[in-house]
Amino acid sequence: MQHRIASAAPPDSPPANPTRTPHTGKVSDWVLHVDLDQFLAAVEVARRPELRGRPVIVGGTGDPAARAVVATASYEARAFGVDSGMPLRLAMKRCPDAVLLPVDGPVYQEVSDRVMARLREFPVVVEVLGWDEAFLGTDTGDPEALAARIRRGIAEETGLSCSVGIGDNKLRAKLATGFAKPAGIFRLTRQNWWDVMAARAPDALWGIGRKTAKKLIAAGYPTVLELAGADPEELAARFGPRMGPWYRLLAGGIGEAEVSATPYVARSHGRETTYPQDLTDPARITEEIDVLAARVAQDVAGEGRPAARVAVKVRFAPFFTQTHSMTLPEPSSDPAVLARAARELLGRFPSGRPVRLLGVRAEFPRPPDA
Repeated sequence: MQHRIASAAPPDSPPANPTRTPHTGKVSDWVLHVDLDQFLAAVEVARRPELRGRPVIVGGTGDPAARAVVATASYEARAFGVDSGMPLRLAMKRCPDAVLLPVDGPVYQEVSDRVMARLREFPVVVEVLGWDEAFLGTDTGDPEALAARIRRGIAEETGLSCSVGIGDNKLRAKLATGFAKPAGIFRLTRQNWWDVMAARAPDALWGIGRKTAKKLIAAGYPTVLELAGADPEELAARFGPRMGPWYRLLAGGIGEAEVSATPYVARSHGRETTYPQDLTDPARITEEIDVLAARVAQDVAGEGRPAARVAVKVRFAPFFTQTHSMTLPEPSSDPAVLARAARELLGRFPSGRPVRLLGVRAEFPRPPDA
């Protein structure tokens, strides 16, 4: 069913006849998103220069027969259709000549720490997102020049390449990086938002995946522009009172602009295991849930905060995944409480099906303003 586009202008629509390309707010306030290109693969190539120019896949223990997924693929491997999150077996079928390497977390963390330390030497506020990316808040009149200096600084420090997105908020900066890749700089602001994004499918937006995009397209919103002009009440009725209107804001490029250097605070701790052979014995499955719950309880204890919710994930063979969760009667760090909740959740899944992956996650109470 097709829906009409609301007659009102989409949120944050640009003024007519613009004469220049500023961002919203003060001209000196910008958000930069720095993303290291093909990070894990690039670190491995830096360690092994003989791999330069060859397809490289990083994932799991480096065993193509293991049930693991691609963590990162080099651009040479991506040319064969290898993507992050793809099962290693499929990746190696698509690119049989690729060099498959195991994930080496400590090495990646050390390189990441060097990159983030280098970023902090610039006149910016650094908000770390992960090993390979960070938001930067900056007060500059020439964000492109600063981005170029940052790219040079990272290359000098590590030999790695990065891309930099420039925006007037985090959403636009993050999306801009996609247009900058590889090894480039791109500005996406209120001023050029519609020129760049209007005709794109909804999954071009940060926060909307392929499955949700298919639902939005089926609902009559095949482009970012049409989604931005949608009736919020119709979106709320179809996609929920929180998510529906949020999709419309994303389509308008609306997002948070504040970059915070406060330390990262985990919202949850989870553990999961993919088994080399499918689990079929209910007693064994329960034992594995207990083991995972105990490990999560240790993580929760180390955090020094009680958990408010527990979730259990089960992936059945061949690749069907379900998750169930529950709120605890009161927040707790007690391993017995977390284990009991995990067992109770396990009982909600269908029995008698081979299990290839189990996961347990503990979620912390969200702060009042989150």
